[in-house]
Amino acid sequence: MSESRARRSAVGLVAVSALAALLTGGPAHAAAGDTVRVNEVVTTGDVNDSIELYNTGSAAVDVSGWVLKDNQDSSQYTIPGGTTLAAGGFKAFDVHSSFGLGSSDSARLYHGSTLVDSVSWTQHSNPSWSRCPDGTGAFIQAPLSLGAPNSCATPVAWPGSGTVTTADGSNVFGEDLSGLYQEGGVLWAAQNSGKLWRLVRNGAGWKPDTTSGWTSGKTLRYPNGSGTPDDEGVTLTGAGSAGGVYVSTERNTDASGTSRTSVLRYDVSGTGTTLTATREWNLTADLPPVGANLGFEGITWIPDSALAGLVDSSTGATYDPSRYGSHTGGVFFVGVEGTGMIYGYVLQDSGAFTRVTSVSSGMPAVMELQWEPQASRLWVVCDDTCSGQHRTMKLTAAGSFAVTAVYNRPSGMPNYNNEGFSLSGADECVSGSKPVYWSDDTNDSGHALRRGTITC
Repeated sequence: MSESRARRSAVGLVAVSALAALLTGGPAHAAAGDTVRVNEVVTTGDVNDSIELYNTGSAAVDVSGWVLKDNQDSSQYTIPGGTTLAAGGFKAFDVHSSFGLGSSDSARLYHGSTLVDSVSWTQHSNPSWSRCPDGTGAFIQAPLSLGAPNSCATPVAWPGSGTVTTADGSNVFGEDLSGLYQEGGVLWAAQNSGKLWRLVRNGAGWKPDTTSGWTSGKTLRYPNGSGTPDDEGVTLTGAGSAGGVYVSTERNTDASGTSRTSVLRYDVSGTGTTLTATREWNLTADLPPVGANLGFEGITWIPDSALAGLVDSSTGATYDPSRYGSHTGGVFFVGVEGTGMIYGYVLQDSGAFTRVTSVSSGMPAVMELQWEPQASRLWVVCDDTCSGQHRTMKLTAAGSFAVTAVYNRPSGMPNYNNEGFSLSGADECVSGSKPVYWSDDTNDSGHALRRGTITC
């Protein structure tokens, strides 16, 4: 994002001030119904107006003909015949064709005239109102998990030293430094003003490369040589920078009021000071609309070999890389600032693309994504909007990504506007820890790069 805290505070989602109130009761009902609970409610996003039920019991329950309602008795969704909830089973129902779930509303479950369970809220889900633990706990805001156990991770301390130090010279970059990606002794950095930096080591920090035209960073253009991409994230494939540098963009700043969520590839082997994209994958029409300055922020590439078992949402079957021909041998994951959603795309060399997965981060905004191959986990990073929270996600046996941990920012890190995050490789592990780096879009105290550590 090319604007900082003041603008985001105006467009950010309102913080939840209290948990949703859980309301259960009503006349006595069949013993089997005692075990069925409203477990998750989604009111906004890609799968809005959905209600999940969970069977807490040890026997299956036939819920055919049971009725879901919002806070209006005239709003009714009848569960289809032949619907059974297995013991410990989850089942989600898309009710939007019957009624919509509002920002202040209820989800009620009836068996005949008997109220089985009910939940009420006073704010839209962000992205999900989820019971934690499943079936018995209070409702909290959590990542989407319809049809599966709720994601109930609570924040824990940063998994490394609390100490954070500056990693650049004073006022080298100014504001708007965003995505980062470390490639051995090189740190690639995207700056929102349509600029890409190649940084080299400077002691424990980084400085601009002064060779091959990189001294002041290189200006980025779209494939036809025009425009100023609002580049927010940067990543490489398994081929390294020799295979091209990929950046995520949310708009052309020459037409700043129009969303243009794209991934651009650049050949960085030349010596000129301007880079013209060799390919653009414009994904705008494939995604729910967002504000022009609330689009793609983070991007990372995950090799096909690490995605065995992923359920391909475009086919409903297990992800099969051979289906997509030549495509860099992996999937690009992009994070959307305005929704907190993560999308996985196969970007074919031909320019075609296919969305193969959609994942809720559980945060109101995603500012950076990083795949850590040594731990087979995806890092999802928010900025000062979320008090610098980081999450890790892993591919589950069910074929989707789920949150495995939620981390607070290091204790020595003020609540900076960090929009970039990068991890060193396993080769830099020393005494059980390795360096990580953040980029501060606001350039607080004249510094845009900071260094910390995590356990290896």
